Amino acid sequence: MLASIPSAIVLGVDGYPVTVEVHVGVGLPGLTIVGLPDAACREARDRVRAAVMAAGVAWPSKKITINLAPSGTRKMGSGLDLAMAMGVLVANGDLTGEQAHGLGFLGELGLDGTVRAVPGIVPLVDAVECEAVVVPVSAAADAVLVEGPKVRPIKTLGELFRVLKGDEPWPDHEFVPRLPRVEAGLDLADVRGQPVVRRALEVAAAGAHHLLMVGPPGAGKTMLASRLPGLLPDLGREEAMEATRVHSAAGRSLHGGLVTRPPFRAPHHTATMVALVGGGTEAMRPGEVSLAHAGVLFLDELAEFAPTVLDALRQPLEEGVIRISRAKFAARLPARVLLVAAMNPCPCGEAARPGACRCPEGLLSRYRRRLSGPLLDRFDLRIDVLLPEVDQLLGGEPGEPSAVVAARVRVARDRAVLRGVRANAFLTGPALERWAPLAPDARDLLATVLRTGRLSARGLARIRRVALTLADLAGYEGPLTAGQVGTALQLRADVAGVQGVAA
Repeated sequence: MLASIPSAIVLGVDGYPVTVEVHVGVGLPGLTIVGLPDAACREARDRVRAAVMAAGVAWPSKKITINLAPSGTRKMGSGLDLAMAMGVLVANGDLTGEQAHGLGFLGELGLDGTVRAVPGIVPLVDAVECEAVVVPVSAAADAVLVEGPKVRPIKTLGELFRVLKGDEPWPDHEFVPRLPRVEAGLDLADVRGQPVVRRALEVAAAGAHHLLMVGPPGAGKTMLASRLPGLLPDLGREEAMEATRVHSAAGRSLHGGLVTRPPFRAPHHTATMVALVGGGTEAMRPGEVSLAHAGVLFLDELAEFAPTVLDALRQPLEEGVIRISRAKFAARLPARVLLVAAMNPCPCGEAARPGACRCPEGLLSRYRRRLSGPLLDRFDLRIDVLLPEVDQLLGGEPGEPSAVVAARVRVARDRAVLRGVRANAFLTGPALERWAPLAPDARDLLATVLRTGRLSARGLARIRRVALTLADLAGYEGPLTAGQVGTALQLRADVAGVQGVAA
């Protein structure tokens, strides 16, 4: 007999439907799995056999062939175990096709018949093509986040077998739904002084402009960057589902439910290229850039990252996606992030103070070469962060709280949505010409800067986007003025330690 059972696999952050075809017929007893299974998938034959017998069903002494269709796609992991077991039961006649009709099956099987969770349950449920999907109880709270098939939680294969036979009703397993976790974020009011950097943070949040901060140790770069997510608005439904799928595919816990707040990721500077951009396994797991999708990627000690790792970010920063291609695989990982980076002006950190730097010239030269010009050119905002004044630290007035700044950011983002983009940083081509026209004085100013070579063609577009964000924050409508363009140029000035590397 032949059985056909719906299931799915995860590749990158996307789920792909898989049909588990099982044939039980005459021949030497044994189980063969075909359809490009990996090692974990091939080992399912032993798990499935033990789980079926643990469910109280006799294992058929016949030749069993399992095909994982489409056969040309590599199948990874143990998430097809439950579907294979159901295929064997249906093909052997222990269950009828009608009893399993309209159901998809996801989960790993233990030798005692328990059904266990697998990474990526959200994209898996989203990919299964059926009316209802059977999942482990431990994964049910994540599975119901998907607006699609009905979720049927189950504990063991034996329990599922008795339900489908009609001996028992569907169990009413209790699980705690994933509710959005409300956490008190870090407040910008904690920052003393630093008016220019605070302004740069607001502009970065309002327009999704990448930000580089350069300053000595202790100036507050990390403190400022960690407060940026509190200025960003909540994610929309589409963005929240994208971010949730990424975190689920990476095997991260979704205790907070749907990812509704912009993620914040801060990888260590020793992170490898695979850790940052993803891949590394046959399943093409997402890296730190994808985990920060729709949120903030903070690279502290930027100059300490390997140059090849940093240059791997250049294309994702432009396109918002990482395309990983291997001999047998290809994956598309979302990577639309707001990049914030911090670095010291030199290895000793004192180059910002005249005469204080102790670094030899050769070391300084190597330090600056670690950051390529094309990468630095992608930072819309480049800011020198100075040490705060003593009076500000000991008795300075607190600045505006995050809630007040976030309200202005929300207004600026709403204006960008009316232009058809999520934020001004995504305006390109004719849309940029339409929404960011230049007044004559602003055009003259930019022409002067371009003739001196201080600004590249890419930098020109970025300056216009930043100037448009400044206009949105001020509630201004009309052609961009020389004042707005001049402020945008000041926010993109050469910073200590990287002069001459990028324009």
